[in-house]
Amino acid sequence: MRRRLAELRGPDVPAQPLDARALAALAANPGCRRRALLDGAGVPKAELARSLGAPSAFGQSQFAFMRGHAFEARVKADGGAELLRLTHARVGGGPEPVPGEARVPDLTAAGPRGRAARTELALGEATAAGAWTLLDHPMLALDVAGTPAFLEPDAVVVAPDGTWTVVEIKSFPMIDGSADAAKVGAAARQAAVYALALEDLAARLDGPAPRVRDQILLVCPKDFSNLPAASPVDIRKQLSVTRRQLSRLTRVEDIAAGLPPGTTFDVNRPAAELTAAVDAVPATYAPECLAACELAFHCRARSRAAGEVTALGRSLRGELGALTTVEQALAAARGEAGDPDDPVVAELRAAGALRAEALAAPRGCAPSPPLSRNQGAAAPWAPAPSALRASSSTAGRA
Repeated sequence: MRRRLAELRGPDVPAQPLDARALAALAANPGCRRRALLDGAGVPKAELARSLGAPSAFGQSQFAFMRGHAFEARVKADGGAELLRLTHARVGGGPEPVPGEARVPDLTAAGPRGRAARTELALGEATAAGAWTLLDHPMLALDVAGTPAFLEPDAVVVAPDGTWTVVEIKSFPMIDGSADAAKVGAAARQAAVYALALEDLAARLDGPAPRVRDQILLVCPKDFSNLPAASPVDIRKQLSVTRRQLSRLTRVEDIAAGLPPGTTFDVNRPAAELTAAVDAVPATYAPECLAACELAFHCRARSRAAGEVTALGRSLRGELGALTTVEQALAAARGEAGDPDDPVVAELRAAGALRAEALAAPRGCAPSPPLSRNQGAAAPWAPAPSALRASSSTAGRA
């Protein structure tokens, strides 16, 4: 299987490792076989997007990258004394750590597999020792759809009571004890992937499995300074969702088996050949992909060309039921297609009639209210406001 994935990636293209951000994006969109295969094969999607003529337009600036590294170094200075103090103050775990007495094991080894094995050994030793231990950038392994993913959290703290805590160090500020909700949510989803990998590792250790906390420690700059502030973040919901969504991913070998012979995603191939290869793998595009996948612009163009309703949002797709394309929805709204007994079709026709009446009314005159069920057959029942918004947005965007 590794040889097959290497052929898909290209003989001269180094593999792009799976990280927690990619796994969190996979868990958010488990139905996208295209991303599952490309990530499993280690295809560099940013280079692939450029070769397809639809480069991605997101990423971290060099300034933010350097600022984040400087802040992380400050948090972990002096053997992680400040980080362990914050961990004890926010989540507990035993007696207060004494500066200079905490264990900071060396996790260097050859290759990701070697580092993962060294991390597993260090976690077992730290749990048995019953002392404060800081694992700086450990390497964790997690099986995802039949392919191993190697993950590197910022830190993992082992407390004297034997509990393991994932630490996420971010450069966005924590002002008056709170941070941006969207950024905290993204950090929680990313940390949930690390916690799942730690749970798998804990189950492999001899003896009773150590407890992986379902609270992570989020460390951010305090207010507008460079001083660290920490807050526990409950990730039970993210753990449950990520575990369920990753289990739903189709195995990579099953997706690869359905590809035409000779398919390759080698970024050095001509654009036409790469386009055919990418289109051979089904994708599930949604607007949220723009912030999480390098191929989002290419997939959006394909989705729009096919008239897929999903391109307008998952919520709208769910409201339209069996109507999967914009043309089908518009035809139902115009009364040209669809089962009139279908509630979705009835809503669309009622909303279409209201829209037509509003456009035909003189300026400044409000259209008459829709008829109720007992007032006539022109509008079988008053459409819900959500259906009106869905129909209007669908017709307007089309």
